[in-house]
Amino acid sequence: MKRKAAFIIALACMLSSFDAFALSKIGSRGQEVINIQTRLKNWDYYNGVVDGIYGWRTAEAVKAFQCRHGLTPDGICGNATLAKIGLSTSSSSSSSSNDKTLLAMVINGEARGEPYEGQVAVGAVVLNRVKHSSFPNTIAGVIYQQGAFTAVVDGQINKPIQDSCYRAAQDALNGWDPTGGAVYYYNPATATSDWIWSRPVIKQIGKHVFCK
Repeated sequence: MKRKAAFIIALACMLSSFDAFALSKIGSRGQEVINIQTRLKNWDYYNGVVDGIYGWRTAEAVKAFQCRHGLTPDGICGNATLAKIGLSTSSSSSSSSNDKTLLAMVINGEARGEPYEGQVAVGAVVLNRVKHSSFPNTIAGVIYQQGAFTAVVDGQINKPIQDSCYRAAQDALNGWDPTGGAVYYYNPATATSDWIWSRPVIKQIGKHVFCK
């Protein structure tokens, strides 16, 4: 019994240590905090110094981000918040999974009523922006760039994800680009920006026009 009790105590301590590693919160320091601060500063949530120290300014920025994206506003960067930001505390496979989920979320928010090819096309636009020098170089950075996607602005990105959007995200990640290299798209029935109408059109898929 004593050995069993000692094992349980040791396991609890190990799990506690893992939780501490998996969470960035007030008092945390290091590269993960730098990554969090950098992302939030790029998206205008954080206006402090990127110093790798998780203080109250960082916590308030995290809370603002959480409120904006349907997360519990506790100011703590757990796995759910890190996934939304586009960061991971675990392996590269988890990071890839986070990217796929984020891509599926924006496809679902922007194109869940579109034909399947049109859903893949929206995912392809995100990935084309990642590769383009005029945009952030990560999927999360592109998706959460201020004002970039209506679904982020109006909260549609947080709707339950349809299965087709997960499949479309994977097809886009696998290299299918129905748009032929587009970095913009719009719905002619709802677009109000004169600038977007000036972009060279590549093709139309469903209700969306894809352009350079």
